[in-house]
Amino acid sequence: MSGSKSKTAKLRRALLRIDGEPVELILRTNPRANRFIVRVDPATGAVSVVAPSSRSLDRAVDFARGERGWIAGRLARVPRQVPLARGHQVMYRGVPHVLHEGKGSRPVWVEADADEPIIRVDGRAEHATRRTLDWLKREARRRLTERALEYAAELGVKPKRITIRDTISRWGSCSTAKCLSFSWRLIMAPPQVLDYVVAHEVAHLRELNHQPRFWRLVDLLVSHSDRSQKWLAENGTLLHRYAPRARTTK
Repeated sequence: MSGSKSKTAKLRRALLRIDGEPVELILRTNPRANRFIVRVDPATGAVSVVAPSSRSLDRAVDFARGERGWIAGRLARVPRQVPLARGHQVMYRGVPHVLHEGKGSRPVWVEADADEPIIRVDGRAEHATRRTLDWLKREARRRLTERALEYAAELGVKPKRITIRDTISRWGSCSTAKCLSFSWRLIMAPPQVLDYVVAHEVAHLRELNHQPRFWRLVDLLVSHSDRSQKWLAENGTLLHRYAPRARTTK
């Protein structure tokens, strides 16, 4: 807790113009860094510059200015945000669904037997985003927990805890304390991709490494590891178009 105040004191913001457009820079220090480092968040487009010390922080903007071409290229690759609003599409289990108004006993539901994949959202239009996001997260928790327990039973292991989060760098993780964590955005991926990520992390409950024995466990649970890895590499970033995470300020 005592470190949070010092981190905040060593964080600044600045503006950099790229192709005539202002781009916000988050300037921070890291004593372990031995040089300036520029990062562009692949999901949110947040641009940060890490400086080795607070004394060198004043030169961070100049360094970023020299990297404008690289920053512009990275920003061009950030997925355009898609609102979770009626009339827009959202991915659900690998299939684009159009959000429509609905009146029923449930806040959100998938309409069966429709001419096109449709998700109905009850209530006022301004509440559609929150209701859709809450529903997606509930569906993710239900499905991810269900599959994790099924695969764990197959391997004769048991996770200590299963957590659903909104991470960027990892789709799933397994700690040394046998706690599993998954990104809720996996509910938007094809079912076999979700199954692969779950199988991968559950296998770590037995083998906390990536040696051949680990991959044999994964192959025992699912048979499409290569295809699922390829799908995530090609399409994973696109899942961050929807309900993007707030930019980190600490």
